[in-house]
Amino acid sequence: MQIKFFKIKKSFKKHDLAFSSDFYWQLIVFIAVILILTSFAFGYYLFVQVDKETVISVDDTSGQPVIKKERLDKVLKYFSLREKKSNEILNSPSPVVDPSL
Repeated sequence: MQIKFFKIKKSFKKHDLAFSSDFYWQLIVFIAVILILTSFAFGYYLFVQVDKETVISVDDTSGQPVIKKERLDKVLKYFSLREKKSNEILNSPSPVVDPSL
């Protein structure tokens, strides 16, 4: 005599309530391609617009110097002071004695 137990049938089919992931991946790829193509088109449009513009010549400054001598001297003095301070720090002996020696 054989006893037959109730066996649960395993089904690996997708149910109708689950969403189709293939459709959403295709939608994401399609949107990404569209964004890439529009960014290339927009970049090309900007390149063409910038390429059409005229370049301002240096002679149109109406005789005013672009850089004032006083400001340039002030910046050079600042950097020379920084160089002197750096040299003093590098050349001064270390105040802390290494205890491991």
